[in-house]
Amino acid sequence: MKAVRYYGKEDLRVEEIEEPEVQPGTVKIAPAFNGICGSDLHLYHDGPIPPAPTAEEAHPLSGETLPVVLGHEFSGVVEEVGEGVDHVTVGDSVVVEPLMVDGTCPACRKGAYNLCEQMGFIGISGRGGGLSEHIVVESQWVHPVGDMPLDQAAMIEPLAVAVHGVNQTKAAAGQVAVVGGAGPIGLLVAAVLKAKGLTTIVSEVSAARRTKAQTSGVADVVVDPTQDDLGAVVSDQTNGAMADLAFDAAGAPPVVGQLLDVLGAVGRLQVIAIHTAPVQIDLTGALMMQDRVLGASVGYAHDHAEAIDLVRSGKVDLAPFITSTISADDIVTEGFERLTTSQDEVKILVSMR
Repeated sequence: MKAVRYYGKEDLRVEEIEEPEVQPGTVKIAPAFNGICGSDLHLYHDGPIPPAPTAEEAHPLSGETLPVVLGHEFSGVVEEVGEGVDHVTVGDSVVVEPLMVDGTCPACRKGAYNLCEQMGFIGISGRGGGLSEHIVVESQWVHPVGDMPLDQAAMIEPLAVAVHGVNQTKAAAGQVAVVGGAGPIGLLVAAVLKAKGLTTIVSEVSAARRTKAQTSGVADVVVDPTQDDLGAVVSDQTNGAMADLAFDAAGAPPVVGQLLDVLGAVGRLQVIAIHTAPVQIDLTGALMMQDRVLGASVGYAHDHAEAIDLVRSGKVDLAPFITSTISADDIVTEGFERLTTSQDEVKILVSMR
C-alpha cells in the first residue's frame, strides 16, 4: 500500500509498504483525509523530538524506530473490524484519537491518559498513520462521526485540543474571553468559546488570520496588537471590567504579558500553545494581587465525543478552516513548504482517496 513515511529532518518519502492486518480488538480503516499539524512541521524542520522515535532508539510502546508512517489528524472509513469490536461496523465514517498509552502509570490511572509517562502518538511514534491507504487501530481510539463530511472530520483531533483547554477553564455563557493567536488552534478555541456562549476577542498580527477569525464568525472583535491598544479594546468591550478568560494560542512570550494585562480580577489565563523557552511572569503583580489563575493544558482526554457533538449539532463549523486539499505526492511542496512560508493557510488536508 501507499504511505508517506518520515525518515527524519526534511526527509519524507512516499513509498509502498506492507498492508496491516486486522487483529482481535482492532479496526481496519481506509484513511480519507489527514491534516498537517504544527507538530508535523516541527518534526520535518527540526528532526525527531519526543515522542517521535529516532533511527536508533525505539518508542517504548510502539517498539518502532524511524522510519514511521506520518499523520495523526485523520478521518476515514471502516474496512474491517476485529473480533470483540461492536461499536463500529464496516462502512462507518470514523476519526481516530491517535494515542498510545501504557494504561498503568499514575496519570493513566487517574484518567488523565494524555499525560501518560510513556505517551506516544499514532502517526508520530509508530503503529501506522493517517498518511496511508490502510491503518489498523485499537478499537478504543476509534470514534464514529455519523454523516459528518470526512474532510471536516479530519479536524476533530485539533478541535479536541481546543475543547480540552476550554473545558479546563469552566468557561460559561456570558463571559468575555481573549484569544491570543489565530492559527488553527486559536481559531478552534474561539469556535468552542462561541459555541458555549462567550464573547470572543481575537488578537492576531497576521491580517489574513484576522480576516479568517472574522469571516468564520468565531470572533466578535478582532485586534491587531501591533496597531491597536488591546487593553483599551477589552476595556471598551467589558465596560472596564476586563476579560474573564484569556487563552495563549500563540506560544510567544510577549503574548503572555499582553493577555495577563487584559484579565480582570479573578480572571484565568490558559496556556494552550507550546513554548520552546521559559517565560518570565510577575507572580505577585500579575497573579496574586488579582486572585488570578494561570492554567495550562495539553492534548485531550475524553474530549473527542464532545468535539464530534459540537460539529454534528451545528454549533461549530469546521469548513471555513480548511484552506487547501492536496495529494500525498505533493505533501512537501504544497503542504510543508507552503505552511512554512504562508500566513494565508489555516489547515491543509492531504487526501488519501
